[in-house]
Amino acid sequence: MVKEENSNKQKMGENEKQDLLKQSEVSLILDTYDDIFSDFDPRPYNQRAISHDLLEEANRAVRNTPKGDIQLKFMVPSRIRILQYENLIKKRLKDHFIHHYQIEQDNLKKIKWQGAKWFAVGIAFMMFATYIHNFTGFWFNLLTIISEPAGWFSFWEGLGKIFIVAEEKSPSLRFYEKMARAEILFMSY
Repeated sequence: MVKEENSNKQKMGENEKQDLLKQSEVSLILDTYDDIFSDFDPRPYNQRAISHDLLEEANRAVRNTPKGDIQLKFMVPSRIRILQYENLIKKRLKDHFIHHYQIEQDNLKKIKWQGAKWFAVGIAFMMFATYIHNFTGFWFNLLTIISEPAGWFSFWEGLGKIFIVAEEKSPSLRFYEKMARAEILFMSY
């Protein structure tokens, strides 16, 4: 009889968990608050490094969510919840996501700026090659032969950085942008 009651309670607990999971866009179940942080970092919650596992799970969960605000719900056993810790953890997570969003934004700007410089150098080489093409002589021909491919290479390399390399970096930027704006909640289960 006792086993049957425990089994029913466990089933109800599982059903409640599933209902909570369906209510939000991103829900993660934690055994303890330590699941959020790196196992190797002994510092207090307001300074600890965020777990790579948590970041990967969150990234997977938000990858296909539409643009807009996200609720990140951490489901924690009710017996271990401590509001003071939760407030510290929320602040730590927000700080982490905002910091990394800014880093990703800066990296993207650097890549695009490098691309623009390569593009400008390519245009300069092409203009130089066009200008010296009108002159005759061995050295002018050699400079034309060297300048034309250098111009095309620099031109396309610049465009590649601006459009292709920057796009490859944007999923990380989009993840941190979504997470920086996410509402972080703790719920009991």
